[in-house]
Amino acid sequence: MILKQLRIERQLSQELLAEMSGLSVRTIQRIESGSNASTESLKCIAAALDINIETLMQEEFVISKSSENWQALPAWLKGWFYFNLIFGPKTRATVTRLHWLCHGIGLPLLLVGWVSQPALAGGIILVLHAHLLAMLRWQGDKYAIWYDQPA
Repeated sequence: MILKQLRIERQLSQELLAEMSGLSVRTIQRIESGSNASTESLKCIAAALDINIETLMQEEFVISKSSENWQALPAWLKGWFYFNLIFGPKTRATVTRLHWLCHGIGLPLLLVGWVSQPALAGGIILVLHAHLLAMLRWQGDKYAIWYDQPA
């Protein structure tokens, strides 16, 4: 469930979301930690966040090109996202996994680079790519484009 990401994106504390939804803070904490929530609790949270329950129940964010946030993106950033969507990951979770994978392989290659120039080159490329993926994820979060299914 993406409740925590939605709450953080809207800059709400757990206490404020609990107050807005009429639920307890402990209930919000339980739902964010992955516990099952009742349909009534989900309806209250969805109403407080002004979203539908299906969006709230999603397991991961994906880019929605039909959203107003996507339409408001600068052209250069849309181009960067399109390039990554065509040749790269399509969901926030995949971007995150690839980011850590590039770091996990790139950093040891940098260490081996003390004795091997090809390893150094590969390590530099992977670490730079990891940072680009982190920037992609950050921009996706900033412009809130990781919701719904792709159009």
